[in-house]
Amino acid sequence: MRNFKFTLAYDGSDFHGWQVQPGRPTVQGALATALEKLTGERVLPQGSGRTDAGVHALAQVASCALATPIPAGNLRDALNDILPAAIRVNVVEEVAADFHARKSARAKTYAYRIFRGDVCSPFLARYVWHYPYPLDVEAMRAAASRVEGEHDFTSFAAVDPDRAAREAEGEISNVRTVFSSRWILAGADQGIPGALAGSDSEHEIVYEVRGSGFLHHMVRNLVGLFLLIGKKRVAAEDVVPIIQARSRSANPAATAPPGGLFLVSVEY
Repeated sequence: MRNFKFTLAYDGSDFHGWQVQPGRPTVQGALATALEKLTGERVLPQGSGRTDAGVHALAQVASCALATPIPAGNLRDALNDILPAAIRVNVVEEVAADFHARKSARAKTYAYRIFRGDVCSPFLARYVWHYPYPLDVEAMRAAASRVEGEHDFTSFAAVDPDRAAREAEGEISNVRTVFSSRWILAGADQGIPGALAGSDSEHEIVYEVRGSGFLHHMVRNLVGLFLLIGKKRVAAEDVVPIIQARSRSANPAATAPPGGLFLVSVEY
């Protein structure tokens, strides 16, 4: 058996997320089907994380063991011939047997795009949150750094009805470390993820966050709170008390739409 690492990019608009679901198109399901067609082996590639329905990836990582003799480069090309056009395998590598796309990950970076122009092009609309209303962007920038560090991010996680039972059994922890958190003004700041094609230097702002890992809906809930701060409905000083409350009900923000979110990179 050979252990393979796949680095993929995908437009998540027409998929029900990463994780395979019966009767629904998913990225994991599409990759598994393509691998079975090529190799005859029924495997379920493990991703670095589960992107939600409608969320995109510039460099999602997946791994699985295969007995196929096909060289890694040929496997990449053959997969791209089979996969839908919305999914591309950019790199296939043979890696050590103990490599696991999720368990071996050390950090991930996400970016969330907000388009602020009056009219959003139909060729951009699937990849941004169109918000053409006034925002105090400097307040949003000031608030972003307040989530850095190690915290229990329950206030930014999707509600989990089984959390209490699983926590009591020691099966769950919502503690994560955020290494950096910032709003980037496209066209004004350096370092905007270059692969975010179509970025509008005049009308777009991007939230970039790098952390040890992220809870379900965590980035989208962070963006939702920062938007309320930009609308001056919540003060930047309230971010820390909201974190400390460790309750989703303490966070007044709605979850930001999925289309503006990109998994930018995974570090090992």
